[in-house]
Amino acid sequence: MPRTQLLARITLVALLILAGVAAFVPQNHPEATPEMLHPADIAWMLLASGLVLLMTPGLAFFYGGMVNRSSIISTMLQSFIALGVISVLWYVVGFSLAFGDDVGGYGLIGNPMTFFMFNNVGTAPHPRLGMGLPLVLFAAFQLKFAIITPALISGGFAERIRFWGYLIFIGLFSLLIYCPLAHWAWHPDGFLAKWGVLDFAGGTVVHISAGFAALAGALALGRRRSHLDGHAHVPVNIPFVILGTGLLWFGWFGFNAGSAFGANAQAVQAFFTTHLASAAAMLTWMLLESARGQRPSAMGTAIGAVVGLVAITPAAGYVAYGPALAIGILASGVSFGAVLLKNRTTLDDTLDVFPCHGVGGIVGMLATALFAQKGGLFTGGGSALLGYHLLTLLIVGVFTFGGSWLLYQVTNFIVPIRVNAENESHGLDTSQHGETVLVA
Repeated sequence: MPRTQLLARITLVALLILAGVAAFVPQNHPEATPEMLHPADIAWMLLASGLVLLMTPGLAFFYGGMVNRSSIISTMLQSFIALGVISVLWYVVGFSLAFGDDVGGYGLIGNPMTFFMFNNVGTAPHPRLGMGLPLVLFAAFQLKFAIITPALISGGFAERIRFWGYLIFIGLFSLLIYCPLAHWAWHPDGFLAKWGVLDFAGGTVVHISAGFAALAGALALGRRRSHLDGHAHVPVNIPFVILGTGLLWFGWFGFNAGSAFGANAQAVQAFFTTHLASAAAMLTWMLLESARGQRPSAMGTAIGAVVGLVAITPAAGYVAYGPALAIGILASGVSFGAVLLKNRTTLDDTLDVFPCHGVGGIVGMLATALFAQKGGLFTGGGSALLGYHLLTLLIVGVFTFGGSWLLYQVTNFIVPIRVNAENESHGLDTSQHGETVLVA
């Protein structure tokens, strides 16, 4: 029996057992009384959660339009399937690892039993999480961040990873890397939170981690045959890229403004800083292309907009509008340079995840320490916050890159992680899924 068939059967049995336990084992779901609830905040956070979920299908179009015509379905599915895999893991134990009671007082990981299978998660607010929101709504909102992070990584090794290897990797990454990072930065007892590190909506937890994991993946899986042969990478469907960018930009308002956890002034501030940074970054990328003698491309314009969204994410609720515009311009310029530098090396980060998400996230994280209205270096707060952000960058970079590298090796031991030469030549759509799409 093929190894993947055996793995599918084992996973199916585990899912059926989980269904039985979930259906019949009693759980406690505390209910809110009417005076506990704030309807405006709940309405906004329900909408914000839906907006963030929309970003993952948006990412599927964004990435799907960038690859070759024989791997469109595979690339898009790698984003879409995260909606299923990560949601189930989050329900079982992921939410506990990220936001459960701190284990040992070290600020490193949550107790996996605190909210195991959403026990003790209901409509009643938690005294320390979610700022008065129903805990189940807070958990649902945070789930959408956990979903898109591994999906972002897929661009680093596009066109050469086995589907089952990808599924195993994102499951391991979610539990062993993403959940600890979320606990460090966003749980009140996390050690980064105690240091005062500012990550409003995931610059460190989502984008820097995805960037370093993608970099590790590009190195661990090696270069594509077409890359080794020196063939130029030609995106197959630019309208898909533009559509994906529009969906991402729209959803990002939930990503950033939703991280205020209420219908409040900080949400409004984050909404506009998000838009302004993306607009400035988009124009900057287009002008940089033109200044180098290139024709302004739709692809570059779309990438620039996303880089601006990435960079403003850690800062969105903490900086004023002028610094937000500056962050977009700065991040776009730095990421543009990083892409040019990468293209002069042998690194095969297929869709430039590290130069755009990783580097863009780094710029945004450090800029937060410079421009934050409270504590920023340029706003009278001194250098302490910048020092903590630099130390955090070192810790997160080493943990995410090294941990991801190890997880790729573990995955490869369970099932070969890279497709063979014949399957790569035919494309992942047919070799991994038995499906094709006709592209004009």
